[in-house]
Amino acid sequence: MTEKKLLMGNEAIALGAIEAGVQVATGYPGTPSTEALETVIRYAERGGIYTEWSSNEKVALETAVGAAYSGAKALVTMKQVGLNVASDPLMSLSYIGVKGALVILVADDPGPHSSQTEQDTRAFGHFANLPVLDPATPQEAYELTKLAFELSHEYEIPVILRTTTRVSHGSGDVELGTKAEMEAGQIEPVAWDFEGFTKDRRWTIFPRLTAERHPWLEGLQVQLSERFSTLPYNTVSGKGKIGILASGVSALYAKEAIRGFEEIFTLFRIGTVHPFPEKAALDFLKGIENLIVVEELDPYLEEEVFKLIGKKHLAVDVYGKKNGYFPVSGEYSVGLVLDGIDKVLEAVGEPSRLPHASPVVLREELPPLPIRAPTLCAGCMHRTVFYAFKRAAKQFRKEAQVGQKEQTEQAMQATQTAQEEQAMQAVQTSQTDTIFSGDIGCYTLGNAHPLNMVDTCLCMGAGVSIAGGLSRTNPEAKHVAFIGDSTFFHSGIPAVVNAVYNEADITLAVLDNRTTAMTGHQPHPGIGVTALGSSSKAIDIANVVRSCGVEFVKTVEVESLAECVEAAKTAMEFKGPSAVVFKGKCVGITKSDKHCVIDPELCTGCGFCVKQLGCPALALPGGEGGEGGEEEEGEKARILDNCSGCGLCAEICPSEAIKTEEVLK
Repeated sequence: MTEKKLLMGNEAIALGAIEAGVQVATGYPGTPSTEALETVIRYAERGGIYTEWSSNEKVALETAVGAAYSGAKALVTMKQVGLNVASDPLMSLSYIGVKGALVILVADDPGPHSSQTEQDTRAFGHFANLPVLDPATPQEAYELTKLAFELSHEYEIPVILRTTTRVSHGSGDVELGTKAEMEAGQIEPVAWDFEGFTKDRRWTIFPRLTAERHPWLEGLQVQLSERFSTLPYNTVSGKGKIGILASGVSALYAKEAIRGFEEIFTLFRIGTVHPFPEKAALDFLKGIENLIVVEELDPYLEEEVFKLIGKKHLAVDVYGKKNGYFPVSGEYSVGLVLDGIDKVLEAVGEPSRLPHASPVVLREELPPLPIRAPTLCAGCMHRTVFYAFKRAAKQFRKEAQVGQKEQTEQAMQATQTAQEEQAMQAVQTSQTDTIFSGDIGCYTLGNAHPLNMVDTCLCMGAGVSIAGGLSRTNPEAKHVAFIGDSTFFHSGIPAVVNAVYNEADITLAVLDNRTTAMTGHQPHPGIGVTALGSSSKAIDIANVVRSCGVEFVKTVEVESLAECVEAAKTAMEFKGPSAVVFKGKCVGITKSDKHCVIDPELCTGCGFCVKQLGCPALALPGGEGGEGGEEEEGEKARILDNCSGCGLCAEICPSEAIKTEEVLK
């Protein structure tokens, strides 16, 4: 018995894993992959599936590896940059293999919408000699997940299930098998009937073992290529002499673009992208004179088909990224693919052109959309911390300038040229500045105007290390590294150890709002709650920092701006590594019973609150938040309904015109 359900791609992947009999599921939250493990979590107790949010992707993979070594079926979920964190164990694991089954969901992010990179996991699969499956729809995501478990168990190799944002977050009807019919209560607990761990030299990697296993791994690529060529997830449609090769959601764009012109084209959709299904591709290329390759991100398929054409000496011209017919980066769309195909048609002398669909509404007739820049939520604790450090840094700058003024004037009197005078002024500026290193999370938005409090952002956990490096090359400046609570546990601890070990003069500011906020409020080791909602030991961040050897450690509740400023300044004055753990509540979880109001009799219309904080609950006339519109002098700010009553605006108002009141319920 089967049934159809409307599912997001990530939900379909989770139900496919359950249908395949997954017994252990781990992961680290990261858009656009997060909902896959969240869906497994929903059914974990009912299905007898061990599920955890791990401290990072490397740990998640290694935990799943232990399960797979024992013969269990395991699933790991992460986004594409998380694969970088997990790549160390994964590269070695490709040589060792697994005994049960191990499927690694990696969600790529063309665009990107919410990531630091546009890396392509298909290329990583080629690099690591691991099979990669690339679904185009939620139905394919469901089916290829089940196939991934089957292949992993059969060939004793980890299998990567690669999606993109539009596949992970797109929705569609999915025909489910019996085990996945959980809404009706038909799920039965999965049987934990695997063999268990058996001691074997295979599980301990040494150079000799790698040398023995490498030929096996290379031979497996040939076997998988032949197997993939027989699978129904690589399909050919049409009989035209112009071929189109595509995978993932790009194949759907191509299919829609050529609708009504199918007689001109032959479309080859590949769902099992690595190892490249050469035999199926050769069958497709028979009779093809010109080949169009449609794919987002890397020219992976293009390079694979180039190799095949060269190896078999085929007379086929290829049109793709490498000769400029399609963009080398960014997210594709039907219109973009259509334009690329039309350029190819013109180049090959084909008179037909693919028409764009007529828009329902002309673009010029659409009303202008308001500009809403990304910003911290109204009442976010991070804004208070950023503003506190901004004030502390300003105080340092003033104190340093007073102390340096006399020395600078004396030095400038001794200079002979205007250039030397400018150089001295530049040195003075650098010596009194503070450099703020940021990290990955909601608090990255602290870089926006008017806060301007994040000078660097690279990857998870990098802010602390970068601050250490900056302190060596800018020794007269103050250095502050902001890091969130979840990111601290993810990859911040080794950087703290390094700062202590190498005596870096930096201040660590941990923004602890007791959740992994940006990806949907998942728990982390500092909360004391597991993925399944059970209680566990909460790991205290301040104690961890102390155990790393940091001598100055202070914990502050983010309720008073003055206390936050004092803590920030004291920590920055400390010579050597120092840390302040700022504790507060995420307004996305904890709803306030307070609201700020402006006394119109006291308000002078200076706009200081709006211009200093950039809070979306504060607006000037003509604007919808932030700095508002073009205000006239004397126009008074207003507080919007999304105010959470944090009181920060009240603390900085020079005329004391803002008060905090209880909200009547």
